[in-house]
Amino acid sequence: MVAGLAVLVPLAVVTLAALLWLWPDGKADTGAAQSSVQRVTGTVTGIQLKQCPAAPEGAPQPDPATCGNAVVRVDGGQVMTLRLPSGPGAQHFAAGDDVILLHGADGKYQISDHDRTAPLWVFGAAFALAVIAFGRWRGVTALVGLVVTFVLLLTFVIPGILEGESPLLVAIVGSAAIMLTVLYLTHGFSLSTSVAVLGTLASLTLTGVLSYGALGFARLNGITDDSALALDMSLKIDTQGLLLASIIIGALGVLDDVTVTQAVTVAELAHANPSYGFTRLYRAAGRIGRAHIASVINTIILAYAGASLPLLLLFSIGQQPLGEVLTTPVIAQEIVRSIVGTVGLIAAVPITTALAALTASRHHPENHPAEETHDGGFFAPRDAQEDLFTPSERPARHRRRART
Repeated sequence: MVAGLAVLVPLAVVTLAALLWLWPDGKADTGAAQSSVQRVTGTVTGIQLKQCPAAPEGAPQPDPATCGNAVVRVDGGQVMTLRLPSGPGAQHFAAGDDVILLHGADGKYQISDHDRTAPLWVFGAAFALAVIAFGRWRGVTALVGLVVTFVLLLTFVIPGILEGESPLLVAIVGSAAIMLTVLYLTHGFSLSTSVAVLGTLASLTLTGVLSYGALGFARLNGITDDSALALDMSLKIDTQGLLLASIIIGALGVLDDVTVTQAVTVAELAHANPSYGFTRLYRAAGRIGRAHIASVINTIILAYAGASLPLLLLFSIGQQPLGEVLTTPVIAQEIVRSIVGTVGLIAAVPITTALAALTASRHHPENHPAEETHDGGFFAPRDAQEDLFTPSERPARHRRRART
């Protein structure tokens, strides 16, 4: 515990100092002029469909459900007839739909999109109820930790990068603040949590170093789409540093899962059988960690494939060779990101398991007197008079009563 505090206390002090030093002052120059278009909400009260005009030869045919007008009542009470959005990708509207309208400086209104405020509130409430119903008080603290994460991302990380600070430095400080706050807030101030924090810190450091070397070796500068190009041209943001920041922040979310699982697993194994020493705890928890990592790797690949399915379909339609597809910047960037993040996850298992087993074995030395008669270790059969939930160290008077 003393050794852990010797690392965690200075880390917390440095993180707090860096957080205050880098905290944005709200004067970021985005270079974008303030728009005179206002967003207002309304409700569709009726749809008046018309025949779609003939499309030129070779052009895509318009969707009949997007040709016509919609009668919309603005929340202020005004009722007006507006043309339905048309063209490729236009959404369908029906009577009773809540919509978002754009109100220009010329006084004209235009239907922009569906208003999804109410459905998102319903989804959020269902998510919170499910978390609290399953996790109880731990679920409440997990939700508070989620709020803290969003607050730090929206008030520190993003504004700090927009103000011209190093994206890598901002990501490191923000990730350290999230890690220290959320892990202790969610899992409490315990030795297992401290072990998980130390394991996360070591693995995150390794991930950052590997990411820096991998991006330089693969010659990736972070510009793979129009958004990154616009940021590089208009705000002069270090796009390679931004890519590094995204890798670190993304790795933190999965590292928390792995390190907390390993630390708690070792603690539970040690509690179930105090005779387990460092070696047996490390081997048993290591087997669990390997199974966990194997499933996480598959999760990473499937998550990327699901998020990039339209892009993969475009590559398939173009019938490009697989080698050319894999070496394009957008795919190569994700491959490097996934490989580096996976290596960090793999390293998190032995690091956290070793730290947790070391602390647990010092609390519960090997050859515990109460366990000397059990030759089978953790899986040894219990006494015939004891049920599954009866502790083996029952008082002597209870044992005499059982024999009687």
